[in-house]
Amino acid sequence: MRNSLLFPALCAALCCCQGPKEAAEDASLNMIAPVDFSHVKIADPFWSPRLDKHSSATLPVCIDQIENQTGRIRNFENAARGEGTHSGIFFDDSDVYKALEGIAYSLINHPNAELERKADEWIDKMAAAQQPDGYINTYYTLTGLDKRWTNMDKHEMYCAGHLIEAAVAYHRATGKDKLLEVSRRMADHMMSLFGPGKRHWVPGHEEIELALVKLYEATGEEKYLDFAAWLLEERGHGHGTKGGEGDWDPAYYQDAVPVRELESISGHAVRCMYLYCGMADVAALKHDTGYVAALDRLWDDVVLRNMYVTGGIGSSKHNEGFTQDYDLPNLEAYCETCASVGMVLWNQRMFQFTGDAKYTDVLERALYNGALAGISLSGDRFFYVNPLESRGDHHRQAWYGCACCPSQLSRFLPSIGSYVYGVSDRAIWVNLFMGNTATVSIDGQEVRLQQQTAYPWDGRVTLTVSAPAAVDRELRIRIPGWCRQYALTVNGREVDAPVEQGYAVLERWQPGDAIALALDMPVEQVQADPRVKQNVGKRAMQRGPLVYCVEQADNPWGLEQLRIAADAPFEVTDAPDVLGGIRQLKLDAGGRTWTFIPYYAWDNREAGPMKVWIDCATE
Repeated sequence: MRNSLLFPALCAALCCCQGPKEAAEDASLNMIAPVDFSHVKIADPFWSPRLDKHSSATLPVCIDQIENQTGRIRNFENAARGEGTHSGIFFDDSDVYKALEGIAYSLINHPNAELERKADEWIDKMAAAQQPDGYINTYYTLTGLDKRWTNMDKHEMYCAGHLIEAAVAYHRATGKDKLLEVSRRMADHMMSLFGPGKRHWVPGHEEIELALVKLYEATGEEKYLDFAAWLLEERGHGHGTKGGEGDWDPAYYQDAVPVRELESISGHAVRCMYLYCGMADVAALKHDTGYVAALDRLWDDVVLRNMYVTGGIGSSKHNEGFTQDYDLPNLEAYCETCASVGMVLWNQRMFQFTGDAKYTDVLERALYNGALAGISLSGDRFFYVNPLESRGDHHRQAWYGCACCPSQLSRFLPSIGSYVYGVSDRAIWVNLFMGNTATVSIDGQEVRLQQQTAYPWDGRVTLTVSAPAAVDRELRIRIPGWCRQYALTVNGREVDAPVEQGYAVLERWQPGDAIALALDMPVEQVQADPRVKQNVGKRAMQRGPLVYCVEQADNPWGLEQLRIAADAPFEVTDAPDVLGGIRQLKLDAGGRTWTFIPYYAWDNREAGPMKVWIDCATE
């Protein structure tokens, strides 16, 4: 079994499988296609309540903030009239686009006429705010169009990227192309100014690159893919500037070297994630093995030297990103929610190159811990920053002046079904475990996949695959890196399936077979790499994909008293009435019974201190 329990330095065995660089020799880099969430109907005791809260709480909060509590939608109204002031931050348009994307994703699986009318109302205002030359950005429209395209850090292309993503999503959901046309006109406007033989441009906040790939896929117009590739190639050649409004920091903006020469992560964490996603998308479509080799090096640097046990990244508030390798403070950890979502997005793309479970392992870690902690159980309050320790003064908020994280979650949560399955020319891939029914077309026939499970509380998963005829594909089922022992049965008989790159391979199976996976899920004490000085003499608790913490709400006598022995026995107890229903960890130590809860669930009760990393007892 693979063992990924040492963080941030994962075991070397996890890194010796075929990597993207070797896989790049294959004819196609994008070898595994995800099954889109529109074909995955989730019915799961863990995830379904969260998706219900997304519809009933998260989206309404975002809509209320955008329409009533802040001036975000009013900026579009003012821009359409050509009068009035701009309120908020210069990139606030992006929050409206991301919330609209979340609405679109919700509509795909949960049609709602009232919600669709609201989206159409917003789109009308966006279209009215677009300039005759295709430019759309309410900040510059209301503060001076003469200043547009002068400062590469003013997020013009970042906002345009989120416009494109929202437009593509809404077109998918409804077939309506009004916003898609708005986004195409904006893209064409940018391409009239920038590109080969035209002006240089280095987007200070990446995002446009991956969005242009989506626009290419939606329209079939290769010029958008070419523009994405050109923007990537602009980096590292000294073109970056803030137009006299301060110094341009090449490391912060990922502009120090050409992207294909990158070896280590630097600067702003979220910007890095979007950059790497854009590089992966372009590499897959243009078969650019240089990009893949760079991404392989970057993945090692991020995961082995700069990732928290929660899958969070970005240790410093100063730059919302990185300082030096192995610098992972707990109390001061930044771990922006958007960065954890970015880890999910990037690691899925890395998996698609190779079929290596190490990427899905990190995806799952970031999903269940770093990203999920960003939203309250009620679905209406959010973390921007996700520390691994608190003195009791860090809490979720209803909104932020910089509201990228609430709007990010509004679009991320309804799309989680896209990470469950994959399909390649040789296999059906089962990546994540959650109750669902999915349909996918394989060799001209409709194949139905169904999962039933109580994951992440229980490691038992049942899977059935139904099809009208035999399916000429292997079935590859991920064995998580945290799992030391497991059993795989087909029709009640245990099978000794070979494991390749972390996936159990069933070569002989028939539609209708009852396939069961039982993952052993003991409590594990995780030790950090000894070079992480903040965690020397400490351990973190993990069970299955979930990282646990202690919170004062359960341990009122004070967390500073807790010391944990290496052989400390834990009891796993059901707590159906606690924090939406969880499994707690109980530990008797120092004459007291200590209670651990999943990290994602902290700060949902009364205020109080919290810790992930616990001091070790002296031997």
